[in-house]
Amino acid sequence: MDRRTFLAAAGTGAAALSLGAVSTPALAAPAAATPLSSDLPLLRRWFQDTYRSIEAMTTDFGLTADKIDISGPGTPVPSRNTSPTNIGCGLWSTVAAAGLGVIGRDTMYRRLAHTVSAIERLERHHGFWLNWYDAYDGSVLTSWPETGDPVRPFLSSVDNAWLVTGLRIAADAEPRLRGRVAAILATADWSYYYTPYDPADPVKYPGQLRGGFWTDTGEPTGHHYGALNTEPRMASYLGIADGSLPGEHYWHMLRTMIPEHGQEQPPGGAYETIDGVRLWQGHYTYRGRKLVPTWGGSMFEALMVPLFVPETEWSPRSWGTTHHRYVRSQIEHGLEEAGYGYWGFSPSNVPEGGYQEYGVDAIGMQIDGYASNTDRTFVTHGEPLPPASAYTNGVVTPHASFLALPQARGEAIANLKAIAADFGAYDDRYGFRDSVNVGTGRVSDFVLALDQGMIAAALAQELRPGLLQRPFRTGGFTSRVRPLLAKERFSI
Repeated sequence: MDRRTFLAAAGTGAAALSLGAVSTPALAAPAAATPLSSDLPLLRRWFQDTYRSIEAMTTDFGLTADKIDISGPGTPVPSRNTSPTNIGCGLWSTVAAAGLGVIGRDTMYRRLAHTVSAIERLERHHGFWLNWYDAYDGSVLTSWPETGDPVRPFLSSVDNAWLVTGLRIAADAEPRLRGRVAAILATADWSYYYTPYDPADPVKYPGQLRGGFWTDTGEPTGHHYGALNTEPRMASYLGIADGSLPGEHYWHMLRTMIPEHGQEQPPGGAYETIDGVRLWQGHYTYRGRKLVPTWGGSMFEALMVPLFVPETEWSPRSWGTTHHRYVRSQIEHGLEEAGYGYWGFSPSNVPEGGYQEYGVDAIGMQIDGYASNTDRTFVTHGEPLPPASAYTNGVVTPHASFLALPQARGEAIANLKAIAADFGAYDDRYGFRDSVNVGTGRVSDFVLALDQGMIAAALAQELRPGLLQRPFRTGGFTSRVRPLLAKERFSI
C-alpha cells in the first residue's frame, strides 16, 4: 500500500461529530504502565527534537509539508507538496507538544487556528480533500514538483481519515476550534466511499470502502480496502462512529482471505457468524505464532491506528494479542531470521533516495509482499523462506520501533539507541532520520511528516497515556465501535 491518510466525516452534519461534547481530561485513558524514570529524559528529548522537525516542515501558510532534507547545515526547506495525512500529523503533533509542555497552550491555539484557517481554504470535493496540495499556498497540485509529471486529482479514503483524526484531536484540545472543525466536517459523508454488501455478488458489492475516486472523471479505484488489519480501518472506525457507515461493515473486512484465494500462506481458522454476518476468522502462523496478517507485512499498517483507538484495551484477547505477536514477529525477523542486528520495517524513505514499502513479507497477505531489504531477495510465493544469508541490505525505519513501544518498550528503546549510535541516524536538531540501510550503512537525508507524526504520537502515548485518544473514547466510538471490538474473536 502507498502512504495514506484517512477521511472521516460526519454523515449527518456537525451534530454527528458531537464536537460540542468532546471528552474532557476526565475521559482520558486509564494510565498505562509508565516508562522507567531513567528513560524519561531521553524520550522527552526525542519528542522535542521530533516536534522541531514538524515545526520546520510547516510553511507560513500553515500546512505541514511532506518532508525536509536535513543533510545540510542550514535551515531545511519544506517540500512543495503536502497531503491530508501530512496536515493531520501536524495537527496532532502540535496538540501533543502542548500536552507534554513543549509549547504553551497559547502557542498551540495559534498554530492550530492557523492550520485550520488554511484547511478551510483548500479545495474539496464531496466534503473531502484531494491527495496533493501546494504547502505554500494551498493550491491543488497539477504536476509533481520534482519531475513535472502530471498529478490526477484524487480523493483518498485512507488519506482523508488521518486529516479528520487530526482535526478531531485539535477540536478536543482547543474548545475555541470546535465549531469551526464541526463546520469543516459537516459536508463529508463516509458512505461516499462505501459499497454496500450484496450476498448475490460479494465481489462487486463487498461491504467495504473504495480506495478513492479521481475527481476529473468521477471514476472509482478498481479495488476496495478489504484487509482489516491495515491502516484504512481508521476510516472504517470513523465512519461507523459517526453513523455514516453501518456496523456490519466491520465484519465484512478480511482477517485473511478465504483459504481458496491465493495469498502469502494458506490460513488457519474457521467460519463464524457475528451480528448476522458470516465471515472467515482466519490467521497466519509465523515462526509458530498465530496472528492476523496485514496486507504487506509492515509495522504502520498494524500499529498506527491503535495510537488513537484503544484497540488493545477494548479487545485484549483479539486485537491486543495480535498486536503483541506482530511486534514479536518484526523483532525476530530482524534479529534472528534475517540476522540484521536491528529491526523495524515499514514504508519509508529509501536511504539512497525515493520511497518504498518495507515490511516482513511472511506476515502480510499480499503474495508479493513488502520486503525488508532493497534487493528484495526474500520475497517468496508460499515456498519456504531462504536462509539468513539471503537477507541483504535490510532497511529499518525508526518510526517502526516507536510504534512498538506499547508491546516491547525495552527492546524498542534499545533498538533506537543502537540505530542512533551505530549509524549516526539521530539528528540533534530534528530527531531520527527516516531510514537506515543496515547493510551499507547509508542513512536517509530526509525526515517525513507522516513518519515523524507517528513518532510524535507514539511518544505522546508513552509519556502521557490517553492524551491523543480522548476524542476516540466518547460518542460513537464508545457506543458503536467499542461493542464491535468487544465481540471480536480472532482465531489466534
